[in-house]
Amino acid sequence: MASNQTAAITLSAYAKINLYLHVIAKRANGYHELDSLIAFAGTGDRVTIKPCPDIRFLVTGPRAEDIPHSDDNLVLKAARLLATHANISTGAAITLEKNLPATSGIGGGSADAAATLIGLAQHWNLSTTTSELCALGLPLGADIPICVHGQAALVSGIGEIIKPAPALPTAWLVLANPNVPVSTPSVFAARTGDFSEPAPLAKTPKDTRDFAAALKERRNDLTDGAISVAPVIKETLNALAQCPDALLARLSGSGATCFALFADEQQAQTSANSLRNDHPDWWIEAAPLLTDTAT
Repeated sequence: MASNQTAAITLSAYAKINLYLHVIAKRANGYHELDSLIAFAGTGDRVTIKPCPDIRFLVTGPRAEDIPHSDDNLVLKAARLLATHANISTGAAITLEKNLPATSGIGGGSADAAATLIGLAQHWNLSTTTSELCALGLPLGADIPICVHGQAALVSGIGEIIKPAPALPTAWLVLANPNVPVSTPSVFAARTGDFSEPAPLAKTPKDTRDFAAALKERRNDLTDGAISVAPVIKETLNALAQCPDALLARLSGSGATCFALFADEQQAQTSANSLRNDHPDWWIEAAPLLTDTAT
């Protein structure tokens, strides 16, 4: 099937936030089963797709040097996988504007791959459904299905079971990463203790404070393991927790990105500016919590 697209397609690849993350089991194949509420923050990378006879890949942006530009990049893997799956003989020129830190617990690579799958399906005029793209992307990364889904959701299994989340209140986040890459396998290997029981958020929070209270009844089970791998994460969490008006400070995913939850934009922006002054070598962003991330 050939593409009849002539215009560029640009999609946002938003930062994925694990608002809580419970590790509930380990499968025989080594994968861990999770219970997580995942949402997205209004900051991220951008993927642009243009017509091209073959598949070409370019990385730009302030974090371009942080990621592989080779066949190891998830964007290229996703593009080639979809082309093979759909028997596509034409190509696409894919440009990734990299703004998020790599290996940082906010699904940057997975979000980029998901945006690539969605964008190429449009570019090549495929009738592929969201569910099919999720299933196609799962072998590349457990976070790809939720990033394809693109909306706040309750996620379980190894990332492939996605159910609607209750309506989330208006909220803002401050994201902070001390610019230390953290390997997800090393964090899981460092995790100790029993497995947790699932505790999916079933009730719609009344407001942001009620939401924070519900999140405090849950946790990120990878926090201690991540701190053992990268002790600066503890400093990052403490800095966020000490921000005035912060309702919650927590690690996202396997780290090292941490986040604080705020009721409004002014509180978040003020805290982000203060943190930048105190930690000029950290990556810090204030962003809204997104409840609808349609690109």
